[in-house]
Amino acid sequence: MIKKLSFITLFASSALVLGACGSSSEEDTGSSEKKEVLEMGTSAEFAPFESRNPEGDIVGFDIDLANHIADELGYELEITDMKFDGLIGALQNDRVDMVIAGMSATDSRKENVDFSTEYNHSGEMFVTAKDSGLTSLEALEGKTVGVQLGTIQEEGAKSIIADEGINFELKALDDSGALIQEILSGRIDAAYIDKQVALGYIEAQDLGAFDDPTTASPGMAVAFPKGSELLEDVNGVLAEMEESGKLDELKEKWLSEEE
Repeated sequence: MIKKLSFITLFASSALVLGACGSSSEEDTGSSEKKEVLEMGTSAEFAPFESRNPEGDIVGFDIDLANHIADELGYELEITDMKFDGLIGALQNDRVDMVIAGMSATDSRKENVDFSTEYNHSGEMFVTAKDSGLTSLEALEGKTVGVQLGTIQEEGAKSIIADEGINFELKALDDSGALIQEILSGRIDAAYIDKQVALGYIEAQDLGAFDDPTTASPGMAVAFPKGSELLEDVNGVLAEMEESGKLDELKEKWLSEEE
């Protein structure tokens, strides 16, 4: 899937490139023209990890992380935005080289893709209307709880019903923004979503919430097709970012205001 950028003038200029191989100038060697394209899948509905700004650009913690990884490994990053529940399939069908989308490294997903070391852990929250009075799992009995389709929260909500014996109706929608609109319109009683994402919505919409008291979910990691040669290289970059403080720098930029 990783492919080399092609240029019409590449062969015509090859003699010049070889003649200048002793130069330290990147412009003279044309090294920028040799970058391979690293194709990444994401789902830009998950602020502050990935979302579109007013200009339509995809921005967020994961996007800065991906750009840093691509720069460190010498790739040109190309991002494809798609529905979250289609990301695993995109990896399996070799439509993208990796996925960075706030994706938790669950055991069920590990059956289909490989994951990097974890780079962040948020936990989950139940978001409610401001004066709903819902402050515990027990209070959700008989209520309607929304989740984003294909996420760890969808799996977690099913586990809560089965393991905790809290019988609420589950409603799955395509994105987290739609869940918030369902709360505001009174069509669902709560939304079960990532804590970092939840905190942003709570502040913006003046909503209520309570923490998920059940077992913590796995952390977020970069996903790859099974057997990808990129895995070891990306783990190396993540380790360097952890050691250098670059990972904390990105968390300070994108996550600290949400905490």
